[in-house]
Amino acid sequence: MNIALVEDDPIQRKPISAWLEEAGHQCQGFADCQSYLSQSRDPNDHDLLLLDWELPDSTGLELLQWLREQSGHSLPVMFLTRRDHEEDIVAALRSGADDYLIKPARRNELLARIEAVARRNGRVPASSSNQIIGPFEFDSHSRQVKKNGTPLSLTQKEFSLAHYLLSNLGKLITRDELLEKVWFQSASLQTRTVDTHISRLRRKLELIPEQGWHLSAVYQHGYRLDWIGEEPVSA
Repeated sequence: MNIALVEDDPIQRKPISAWLEEAGHQCQGFADCQSYLSQSRDPNDHDLLLLDWELPDSTGLELLQWLREQSGHSLPVMFLTRRDHEEDIVAALRSGADDYLIKPARRNELLARIEAVARRNGRVPASSSNQIIGPFEFDSHSRQVKKNGTPLSLTQKEFSLAHYLLSNLGKLITRDELLEKVWFQSASLQTRTVDTHISRLRRKLELIPEQGWHLSAVYQHGYRLDWIGEEPVSA
């Protein structure tokens, strides 16, 4: 689905957007109501609106009321907010919200609720959350990976790192890029975390020449994963 996310905090907007995109959705982020309205002239351009309550220029509730009362659009709307008072939840639902989630967000619950809202509104997402890359099968909903049908035991970060590496075969990926895309941390942060996780993945996924892989460290830059086996890798 094409999802609009109105969230003013970039520290929260970035990982939520990544969760949605890893699950196969498209996500367009907005920092306030005005940017959403100005860049999304037709709300039907999106399949769902994921909305914070407290925003710099207005409130999520006011935006929802405008969508329902003024424009007449039936765009599915979900709240994701820290406001947990019963009267706020009731006000949002009575104003036309399709669901109401309280922060901090939990990845799997968020994705499951999005799918439930989509089903109720006839906007069903893709039937499969799986992506096959060579011998690996990634399930973005369960966050599990199989190799030749056999489940592998990976941590959540290892899953994200493995999926990013395999989705960028033959490309040089910098450590800064991995910190931003997988760990959602500043690229200026000095850490050996990336190198440690790469080493673990090489062992767990057997990314070695004997298995048809070449995972190389490029000095002062990052990493590159190449397929060197006889059969091509299909993504």
